[in-house]
Amino acid sequence: MQETEKHNERIAKMTFSSVYPHYITKVQSKGRTIDELHQVIEWLTGFDAKKLQELINEKVTFETFFERATLHPNAQLITGVICGYRIEEIENPLTKKVRYLDKLIDELAKGKQMEKILRQ
Repeated sequence: MQETEKHNERIAKMTFSSVYPHYITKVQSKGRTIDELHQVIEWLTGFDAKKLQELINEKVTFETFFERATLHPNAQLITGVICGYRIEEIENPLTKKVRYLDKLIDELAKGKQMEKILRQ
């Protein structure tokens, strides 16, 4: 799939709080926990559960969310296809970070071991 500027802009303006409940539903429906979801998000972004809740309450966009994040040094090890896009081919830095998060959550929901999800 080819990414478009319109697609990248839509992702940037989407609020994290609008997507977060879907993350919870996805992982819980597959038998994983909110704590595991938070562990994955914290690994990627540096945000603990308290900071995450502040960002949700503030209704930050993904653009702001990732501007404030400290991306894990091993984030570039996240590869593969998510939502029809090959992560390593995504050119827009913000879209790539959002897809990193999507990929980690997808791996969590699919039952992958935490050590492998966190690229350890």
